[in-house]
Amino acid sequence: MEMSKVAVQPVIETERFDLRPLRKSDRGLIEMYASDKRVATMTTSIPHPLPPGTTEAFVARAMSDTREEDVWAIDGTKADGSELMGVISMQQIDRNQAELGYWVAPAFWNTGLASEAVQALVEGNPMRNQALFAVVFQDNAASAKVLTHCGFKYLGEAESFSVARNATVPTWTYSRTL
Repeated sequence: MEMSKVAVQPVIETERFDLRPLRKSDRGLIEMYASDKRVATMTTSIPHPLPPGTTEAFVARAMSDTREEDVWAIDGTKADGSELMGVISMQQIDRNQAELGYWVAPAFWNTGLASEAVQALVEGNPMRNQALFAVVFQDNAASAKVLTHCGFKYLGEAESFSVARNATVPTWTYSRTL
């Protein structure tokens, strides 16, 4: 079976940072931040503690021509910031819909970075979607605030499994029409 090649992932520029495709040199910072329990426990997929090879596999998947998700580094070097302050991703879930995911390194919490990154992806709409969805754990009020600040509307409650917590956790689901 031949896999179809994925479209080239664009760089999305803002005044403060660029959203750019991941590169191998991002592995060290991703590993450092993803190893932080405060980051891992607010995601569904990052294990804690972080097993060896996890970051390399994540970056390799993100760079693959057959990837199922576009992942961008939040790169602040244009404003003398860090090369990687967090990551943001979009995964197609239907022809014209995608699920948004993101995490920001604790050093950049409460700086508006997550809101700016989400807004940049919404405005750039690189996959030309009609709608975006996002899911946050109910104990992550800051992430819920990011979504509502960026025009996402609350849809309802559900639950998702968190690898770091090894538990099913109550979630809130949000959507945004583009």
